Amino acid sequence: MALLPLLKSSNHHHSTPKITHSIAGDLKRKSLNQNWLKIKDEESSPKSRIPWRFKCRLSNASTYSSRIATDIYLYESPDASFDQYLEDKPRVFKAIVPDKRRSQQLDEEEWRVHMLPIQFLFLTCNPVIDIRLRCKSDGYDYPVGVPPHVTKVLDLDIVRWELQGLEDVLKPSEFTLGVKGALYPYRQGNLSRLRGQLTMSITFELPPVLSLIPEDVRRDVAQTVLKRLVENMKEKVNGSLLADYSKFKNERTKKLV
Repeated sequence: MALLPLLKSSNHHHSTPKITHSIAGDLKRKSLNQNWLKIKDEESSPKSRIPWRFKCRLSNASTYSSRIATDIYLYESPDASFDQYLEDKPRVFKAIVPDKRRSQQLDEEEWRVHMLPIQFLFLTCNPVIDIRLRCKSDGYDYPVGVPPHVTKVLDLDIVRWELQGLEDVLKPSEFTLGVKGALYPYRQGNLSRLRGQLTMSITFELPPVLSLIPEDVRRDVAQTVLKRLVENMKEKVNGSLLADYSKFKNERTKKLV
């Protein structure tokens, strides 16, 4: 009987650390499981999945760009300055994109344009882009390269795009299209010039059908396609836009008579 208290005390002495160790292990495993589940949830959420995918594939992406500028004489009228003309953004847009069948106005600043088919090597797509036009003045938030003393700037930017016809080749997260442009009157004394700049760039992860083509060949073809697009827009500015500005001046003159 005298041994019972000793055995009881001994069992209590050895079992306590074993129970404590078991509880600590369970808590540690539970914590690890919770952290693992949290990571899985974060990876599977829509907000984290796209950036993670882009980060992994950025090293395999190719970027091509083309830039063009315009600088021509501008004959302004005291009663109808080019600043006033730029304020009428719907009119300016129609002068740049005269085909009404391929465009529609979304709101006060944005238009959707169904571009003509673009062929890149043996791939053909039909881009649909949303263009935003904004007038800026007093040097505030001017695009890079525009002098701060310029009185009015029309800023052009693409805010959304879709490549119809390439759904089986490129996913939206694997392609980026960038277009930035600016148009403004540059005055020196009594002389005015119409100046503008346009930069277009594309970045995409190479699909299997293009990965075997040499990089120098892909680059030459891509830059040729982009150059043709920006030159077409330059022709619209130098031709259609100036012609419409002449009509604008005549309309304003007739109203004042």
